[in-house]
Amino acid sequence: MEVVEMDENNGLCLVELNPPNPWDSDPRSPEELAFGEVQITYLTHACMDLKLGDKRMAFDPWLIGPAFARGWWLLHEPPSDWLERLCKADLIYISHMHSDHLSYPTLKQLSQRRPDIPIYVGDTERPVFWNLNHSGVQLTNINVVPFGIWQQVDKNLRFMILMDGVHPEMDTCIIVEYKEEWKAQFIKAERRKLLNYKAQLVKDLQPRIYCPFAGYFVEAHPSDKYIKETNTKNDPNQLNNLIKKNSNVVTWTPRPGATLDLGRMLKDPTDSKGIVEPPEGTKIYKDSWDFEPYLKTLNSSVRDSIFLHSSWIKEYFTWAGFKNYNLVVRMIETDEDFSPVPGGYDYLVDFLDLSFPKERPSREHPYEEIRSRVDVIRHVVKNGLLWDDLYIGFQTRLQRDPDIYHHLFWNHFQIKLPLTPPNWKLFLMRCG
Repeated sequence: MEVVEMDENNGLCLVELNPPNPWDSDPRSPEELAFGEVQITYLTHACMDLKLGDKRMAFDPWLIGPAFARGWWLLHEPPSDWLERLCKADLIYISHMHSDHLSYPTLKQLSQRRPDIPIYVGDTERPVFWNLNHSGVQLTNINVVPFGIWQQVDKNLRFMILMDGVHPEMDTCIIVEYKEEWKAQFIKAERRKLLNYKAQLVKDLQPRIYCPFAGYFVEAHPSDKYIKETNTKNDPNQLNNLIKKNSNVVTWTPRPGATLDLGRMLKDPTDSKGIVEPPEGTKIYKDSWDFEPYLKTLNSSVRDSIFLHSSWIKEYFTWAGFKNYNLVVRMIETDEDFSPVPGGYDYLVDFLDLSFPKERPSREHPYEEIRSRVDVIRHVVKNGLLWDDLYIGFQTRLQRDPDIYHHLFWNHFQIKLPLTPPNWKLFLMRCG
């Protein structure tokens, strides 16, 4: 098996994984599962609570607050005991650094109860917890493990973290093996155009049970009504129905608090006790969100003294370190409706020589206009955050001429920014 990686000269190279299928190393004889021995409870989005014998694992806990600044909010109402469930976990796996998987608001509450809870992440190019110190969250037992190596939890339970096939520099997936009977690789759901591909993938892999998850969010803030109405999500029931037409794979569309008993489902998929739904009357979908504390944090950046000095622009983009690329970007600070905000900054950045011209240069060049809500862009700049908050969080509006996606530019600002934020204290001292 070969994967594509970036070499030291920013070129592409093929790297052969050794062994080709690392999960085949150290094979074990399967053992039958007892009823109730392995149970999977869905909490929200990509968060699962797994009971594996006398051990418990949790995946990607995003249970409160927004993701991507203020762009994504939870679709499902988490079970009321979600924090107790996390506190009981023997270990937590976090797949990658995106805030719908690595939720600092969630981890802050958890750390106040169990700061030493073991958390496992893959050894990605950009560390998953690169921003931990700046976040203020106190976690003391983060374990970065190499890819393709079994991590033994007890005599029956082990897991392996693997490089993601789409974003190997920052994303991962996991194989959990319990008594060899259950081996499940969790694959993220994709957009509507990939429904048939996903159904074919399930048909080819022939898992015993398939559960689509990690796509349950909503653009809940009133200012994002347009995005909410136009950004149609995949329907998990539609995907599962498509899978059923093409295979005999058992599918499960999870609801918060629902629990799948793997021993029962493997023995008899029609067993009525195989999936226990939440009690009747349980709230499934959220109908209100606590916007205020998170918007307050964002708004506090708008008034920061950094932005009293226009030289912050040069300071920030010099810190960002992206240059020698023929692209001119116009950055415009806007209000909620993406109209230029009075008194906001509107400026050009020429990334060929990292200059800040008053007008577009006369040479031939690609051009991109990025309108960003002022609270979010200033929060990102002030804290040295990745631009995922802007881009994936729907906090920008883009125009390109020509309409070409500049991968090197966006990849840099979404993955390759420095690990420590700009030294704004020193900047303000220099400004007098």
